[in-house]
Amino acid sequence: MSSNAADTRAPLVWGALAIVYVVWGSTYLGIRIAIETLPPMLSGALRFVTAGLLLGGFLLVRKGWEPFRMTPRQFLGAALVGLLLLTGGNGMVAVAEQHISSGLAALLVASVPLWLVVFRIAVRDRPALLTAAGVLVGFGGVAALSLNGGGESASTGGVVVILVASLSWSIGSFLSARIPMPAHPFAASTVEMLVGGAGLAVTGTSLGEHLDWAAVSGRSWLALAYLVLVGSLVGFTAFTWLLGNAPISLVATYAYVNPVVAVLLGVLVVDEHVTTQIVLGGVVILLGVALVVSTERRSTSKAPAAEEAPA
Repeated sequence: MSSNAADTRAPLVWGALAIVYVVWGSTYLGIRIAIETLPPMLSGALRFVTAGLLLGGFLLVRKGWEPFRMTPRQFLGAALVGLLLLTGGNGMVAVAEQHISSGLAALLVASVPLWLVVFRIAVRDRPALLTAAGVLVGFGGVAALSLNGGGESASTGGVVVILVASLSWSIGSFLSARIPMPAHPFAASTVEMLVGGAGLAVTGTSLGEHLDWAAVSGRSWLALAYLVLVGSLVGFTAFTWLLGNAPISLVATYAYVNPVVAVLLGVLVVDEHVTTQIVLGGVVILLGVALVVSTERRSTSKAPAAEEAPA
């Protein structure tokens, strides 16, 4: 790319990056507000089924059926990833936020890149020494936040649920690069959203969740609309564009900026309390993640998967 073209594109890159920073960081707050009067699992079902239908419809109008030409194995691969990321990952984030703050949830979910390194070690893909050091540092911060909920009035159950959500999200991200998946990224995301949303609906109903339409506040409906249109569609589109137009080292910074945005929004919008332990534990986690990301980007040219994004 010429220097003139790069200069012209720079404002677009920074604009898209700002969208990913703020939008994906704000989804934790959006979930917190949505579940004030919406059941956590069923609200996620509404979010992802709606977003999947909108994304799939857009693809059909623009490209026809071609993006959706996939083998049964590719469909099943995307379906499995959708269940792990959205039903297991996002669904349990919403359940956990009934018991812990959105800021604490975001900081604990920030451990996803650390889990991905652990899985690599499990399949005998030896990471660099600094990467391993980053994992140890990051999990030290996770332990500090998990032992007593970061010193806030968080339930142990809520912390356990958010850690299981992070593990489910990490497994889905890890498998997405190792199993057959649809060739078109937006078609893959459509399948993931629809199957993951259906999984949330089945799980929520099985657990006794019931949607009382009359009891849902306008505030929760607005939060859900934000999660569908901005969180799931605008944020993902900006991220996908960045992967093809910006340095990987720059795009990867979302991994440690999103939790900071989530904590700040939780404090400013819903007056969440941030303890000294949460600040220190969060800093340790983000230092570990930053060390992993910065080391990995020097050893590989592969872009981080969109599925690694939180909430």
